[in-house]
Amino acid sequence: MSGGTSAPAAAPPVISAWSAVSPYGLGAPALVDGLRSGRPTGAPVDTARWRVPGGTAHLVPGFETRQVLGKKGTRSMDRVTGLAVSAVGGLLDQPEADRERETGERAGLVLGTTTGSAESMMDFTRTSLEGEAPFDVDPAVMPNAVMNCAAGQCSIWYGIRGPNTTLAGGRTAGLAALHYSARLLASGRAGSVLCAAAEEFSRARYWLERHSRGDQDVALGEGAAVLLVQRPDAVSPGRPPLAEILSVRTRVATGDRVRPVLEACVASALEAAGARPRDVWAASPGDAPGRLGRDERDALTALFGAEALERVPGVGRLGDVSAASATFQIAFLLATAALSDEAAGRLAVVTSADRDGSLVCAVLRLVAA
Repeated sequence: MSGGTSAPAAAPPVISAWSAVSPYGLGAPALVDGLRSGRPTGAPVDTARWRVPGGTAHLVPGFETRQVLGKKGTRSMDRVTGLAVSAVGGLLDQPEADRERETGERAGLVLGTTTGSAESMMDFTRTSLEGEAPFDVDPAVMPNAVMNCAAGQCSIWYGIRGPNTTLAGGRTAGLAALHYSARLLASGRAGSVLCAAAEEFSRARYWLERHSRGDQDVALGEGAAVLLVQRPDAVSPGRPPLAEILSVRTRVATGDRVRPVLEACVASALEAAGARPRDVWAASPGDAPGRLGRDERDALTALFGAEALERVPGVGRLGDVSAASATFQIAFLLATAALSDEAAGRLAVVTSADRDGSLVCAVLRLVAA
């Protein structure tokens, strides 16, 4: 068999826009201003409203779904869905948006989550148990109890008729969604993808975390962030690439194995990107609570040095935003790079570790604005 010329490698997908609904406020400008000022986002929780003990929480200030999105179609919309729909709308409403490319039959949406809305699931189950009959439930609330409710509502609201996917992965959901988005583009199943992740604060989530973490006292946060992921030949003139997605790699480990396996995961991602540790300008860990977060941060510090980790603010300043963590990490990275004279062309590593054992690493190349 005679040899032939191999086909050139496909150009990596790019992130060309982002937006967020965060404890800093609505939209990308609010997050950028919050990072620039360094102001804290935690505040005493309203115990009467949320029916939880006193403490600190990192909530989106003043967020009420019906006030932000209007009364039409939001009567039974739960909080995590409202956050996700608001974040996606914030990106599509940006002046540079190209609605023809970013919505429609060639546009996909991938949403990372933990379980959807734990509050909606538990409330719906409770009404079935407490009613005179198991079927005495509000049918309008039933869709909220399904994990993919938020993703479906995002597509319905904005006319996104391409692939619609929900990935449940806890803290690693954001990077899993990024990987899935890149695969949708590579397979030709979508021309652009809105890659999002969302997490809500609720009484149900508070108690689930409280009882599953033992003695750990963790201030919960909430929010949603969304990235516009596209092929480089499909970006619109108003949305130049912000970063290239060079590689995403995954591993599984718990306990004492987390650090060495995470280091192997990072090494694999760097190899796939054709890079070495000394090429990395910034590294962003997921700031998981407890030992898991310490092991992750120690591993990245050993690989890249403390200076690389200090270049991007830690996502922990938003509290524990769980499934939204990794997507916020990328938003923090892009916001920081836009304010830096030395970021263009440099590499960044974003990692995420969940207590169920999943580990993910993504390597990005920052692009000059």
